[in-house]
Amino acid sequence: MRSVCVFCGSSSGSDARYLEAASTLGAEIARRGMTLVYGGASVGLMGAVADAALGEGGEVIGIIPEHLVAAEVAHDGLTDLRVTPSMHGRKAAMAEISDGFVAMPGGFGTLEEVVEILTWNQLGLITKPIGFLDTLGYYQRLGAFFGHCVSQEFVRAPHLGLYAMDSDPHALLDAMEHYVPATTPKWQDRT
Repeated sequence: MRSVCVFCGSSSGSDARYLEAASTLGAEIARRGMTLVYGGASVGLMGAVADAALGEGGEVIGIIPEHLVAAEVAHDGLTDLRVTPSMHGRKAAMAEISDGFVAMPGGFGTLEEVVEILTWNQLGLITKPIGFLDTLGYYQRLGAFFGHCVSQEFVRAPHLGLYAMDSDPHALLDAMEHYVPATTPKWQDRT
């Protein structure tokens, strides 16, 4: 992976450990010589991950839709800040230039972004590693829900291997660097 897109909240969350995890992840991405791609804001977890990568001398590309430039306080100290006309344009630009994706804690937008990438992998449209940074067990219930999807036969069991989940940023990036794409098709023969 030469570039990693981090999906995360423009809020800081209820516990300082969310910000600590964002800083650790951003610094580690830069130390590994990877480019950080993210939502372009200077606030919340977004600002923390970007500032940490920049602090380690890393390259940081922010991608933000024009209607959020003022609302999310676009970061003015990035290597590159790209403004898109829409949220769809933002996600397309992130997907195009990123080799892997990490979801940190966040809200509806974070979840929507990472699940779209997960779906693209499931459909075979892309083969890029995905990781959930499970700070304070934030994604444990989502992981259980994905298991429930399998038990109810809406998701095939091998597709649970489309993502890694770990509470340690270093271990998560290691797992993503060793990602092997799933070869199981989404649809199974019911005859």
